[in-house]
Amino acid sequence: PSGDCRRTVLNVRPGHVLAFDPDGVAALARRADCLIELVPQVGDFVAQGDPLFRLYGGDVEDRDLQQAIAIGPERTLEQDPAFAFRIIVDIAAKALSPAINDPTTAVLALDQLHHLLRTVGQRDLDTGQVRDETGRVRLAYRTPDWDDLVGLAVTEIRHYGKDSIQIARRLRAMLLNLIQVVTQERAVRLREELDLLHRTVERNFLDGEDRTRAARPDSMGMGGSP
Repeated sequence: PSGDCRRTVLNVRPGHVLAFDPDGVAALARRADCLIELVPQVGDFVAQGDPLFRLYGGDVEDRDLQQAIAIGPERTLEQDPAFAFRIIVDIAAKALSPAINDPTTAVLALDQLHHLLRTVGQRDLDTGQVRDETGRVRLAYRTPDWDDLVGLAVTEIRHYGKDSIQIARRLRAMLLNLIQVVTQERAVRLREELDLLHRTVERNFLDGEDRTRAARPDSMGMGGSP
């Protein structure tokens, strides 16, 4: 938001931001003729005394704003789409740890991430703004965009699975498929991830035949027909 911040509303109880009422907060802003910024993103941990809202223009009672946001001990899926990705990525990361060494479970996790990215990639994502009937922005908040979700889904699995031919093949198959079904704008980030995957394979597979195998897309990881 541009302009001077009139004042900041502080958080009164520690916890994770679980959800908030965008329409309710925007209505408060309309009545006070101001812009309200929600400082933390849904899923963030906020300590007591951390900034919760910033007000630009008019004023709103602290109590009204604090009643429009839910703070709790653990993240939930209600308004936190990144949390679903986070849970699945953690399953894959655990499966790829040296103590477990279970790349097949990681491939199954990638199946679910592929499904989520394909679904999200064909939708209009939240803009992080609520406008009034005149078009003025009344509420601004942070929300994950396409690049955030792609990075969350791919980065750690590529890193932890850098020595697994299964993971390299399944990731390549996922990225190539998604490039075909999303807009050209969104495909840019997927091509960046594809390039990172290529460099990871080149760096970690010293044998030429292994590099060739790791570079083949395979929706099963290993055993799928090209």
